[in-house]
Amino acid sequence: MAHELDGKVAIVTGGASGIGQATVELFVEEGARVVFCDLDAERGNELAAKLGPAAAFKQVDVADTDQVQDLVDFTVAQFGGLHALVNNAGIGGSFQRFLDYDFADLDRVMAVNLYGVMIGSQRAARHMAQNSGGSIVNVSSIAALKPGAGVLAYRASKSAVIAVSKSIAIDLADFGIRVNVIAPAHIATGMTSGSYDMQSIIRFTQPLQRQGTPEDVANAALYLASDRSAQVTGVVLPVDGGTTTGPPAGQIQQLLRTRSQ
Repeated sequence: MAHELDGKVAIVTGGASGIGQATVELFVEEGARVVFCDLDAERGNELAAKLGPAAAFKQVDVADTDQVQDLVDFTVAQFGGLHALVNNAGIGGSFQRFLDYDFADLDRVMAVNLYGVMIGSQRAARHMAQNSGGSIVNVSSIAALKPGAGVLAYRASKSAVIAVSKSIAIDLADFGIRVNVIAPAHIATGMTSGSYDMQSIIRFTQPLQRQGTPEDVANAALYLASDRSAQVTGVVLPVDGGTTTGPPAGQIQQLLRTRSQ
């Protein structure tokens, strides 16, 4: 590769598996020194050992303000700076329909998915603002762009991530800090496996008939964290195989055949 992140220091939250792990591995490959956090200490330590001295792991609950501040302080002390933050940590929620929803998971989902992004962005930005700027990449979801039934707390939290990110992109621009959002869909991760028939969803909703991978999202994060996106801030980048654009052509053709009959 082209060593897009040479000389840069990055934090990746939720970095021990899935999209986060792919992002950590790619950033290290591209020359960055990376501190990543997760609640899963076993997997985090294993990944850090595999990647060597360019990576360090810290067990962190992103919903805890003090732990997030410690993460930023640790990163600066360990590698001498902070140039990029990928707020990837997130949890799912109940699939209950609205009339049955008991709101039991609402506080925790919002604390991790929204507050974690907000406090992480703020604490990283405080350092970046005093050190020539940087890039913040927040991971939302297609669930924020396409309404649907179920997982209401998750949808609400990921929608709020987009609104917050656009607002702070404006607020932080004076300091040379860019803030952008990735909205993945139909990515093969532990959160999505086994929860529904992914191949059927892709067949009926996604123009590109290929399931996305964590590496696809990591590549988007690399672009937004690197200097190649120096003029990009406040955008939402779907990594969704075209799902937010429209249904597959085959579905439209089937509809036309049905109408003609």
